[in-house]
Amino acid sequence: MAFNEVLYKEIMEELDISKEFITDVAGAFRWDLEQGLKKSEYSSLPMLPSFIGLPAGNEKGEYLAVDFGGTNVRASVVRLMGNSTFEVLRWVEKPLVTAEYNLINSSASSDDLFDFLAEAVGEAVEGDREKPYFLGHTFSFGTEQKDINRARLIKWAKEFAVPGVEGEDINALLEKALIRKGFGNIKPVAILNDTVAVLLASAYNYPDTRIGCIYATGYNTCYMEVMPDVGRPACIINMESGAFSKMIPSKWDLELDRASEQPGRQRLEKMVSGKYIGELFSRLTKELLDLSQKPSFSTVDMSAIMENSSESVKIFVDTLGNVAEDEEIIEKLRNLAKAITIRSARIVAASWAGTLWHIAGSGRVEPQHIAVDGSLFQHMPYVQENVRRALYEIMGAEAGGLEPVLVKDGSSIGAAIAAAVATCH
Repeated sequence: MAFNEVLYKEIMEELDISKEFITDVAGAFRWDLEQGLKKSEYSSLPMLPSFIGLPAGNEKGEYLAVDFGGTNVRASVVRLMGNSTFEVLRWVEKPLVTAEYNLINSSASSDDLFDFLAEAVGEAVEGDREKPYFLGHTFSFGTEQKDINRARLIKWAKEFAVPGVEGEDINALLEKALIRKGFGNIKPVAILNDTVAVLLASAYNYPDTRIGCIYATGYNTCYMEVMPDVGRPACIINMESGAFSKMIPSKWDLELDRASEQPGRQRLEKMVSGKYIGELFSRLTKELLDLSQKPSFSTVDMSAIMENSSESVKIFVDTLGNVAEDEEIIEKLRNLAKAITIRSARIVAASWAGTLWHIAGSGRVEPQHIAVDGSLFQHMPYVQENVRRALYEIMGAEAGGLEPVLVKDGSSIGAAIAAAVATCH
């Protein structure tokens, strides 16, 4: 099977983004961020206030957390011990879709869905209907937030289609369900985006954390804003940074965008996140080999391919057949997967650098932790080292004080911390 060498060279040159490119992206990101704070029509960043600040690290008590962002719902009881440490006392995880029921499609009602959430919470407290609990709710869908405990769902995503929820106050629906199930002792006091939850979880352990990031199937960033012109003196801002559009995409990025569910939207996310980089690799492989059908490579496949594991041979054989016998072609496809991944890491680093420059203002970027949750950051080869390398290229010596830290289960831990912050301060 013929391999298009000319096209391969063109693609690899396009993916190899320079120090100048990522430095320009960082500057453009800062400009867009600051325009978004002013609610300028020229900004592509929504810049959504979370109505919550950072924890002090001395919050104590047992709090409930609900993590609702996909087809599994997690409820937990978290004990905060007041010295920047915590422990998860109980953990319940329940699927919203099984062979017996489906609570994400239009056949389910709003009451069905939220009664299910209330039952999961009830399991987490082992049926306790007496002890008062405050609950934090990580809700990873687009909302219009009015206060720390009040957010209305704008529109479902991720294949959810339950009627009677869009436009409604999510925590009010949950509170009514808890009362229906006999858990009037449980009070939802905070609702937050998963990225904000990751920042809170890290900041409880590392008080110098100012940026939180989800780098997985999707991509988003939030940060602690202290300027007075965002509605409050201090507030975490959910930037919805995947929407950033001040970056020149390649023609292959544009083709992927045109074929996506929402053309023209989430431009940065489509260049960096797990949902899209596997698709980009699949599309480019089809073109390079002039295949009649596009193969379907996931980021898990890409990871195995780059690590040159025994699994990667099976992936190539199953997906490409006889091509897998040509070691030279396979090596070039491996380099292609690596180039797509490294470009993703470098663009992510540029968005962090722009945010750090804004936080620093006219001063130096202070040493700090950067909270990251997500499978790409945790597992994908070449990601962590190239994020760090790009930060040094953009920021020079100031990057030496930055410490990206993986935050596991940040959505749940952060929700409990949000409940503590909402009731303690």
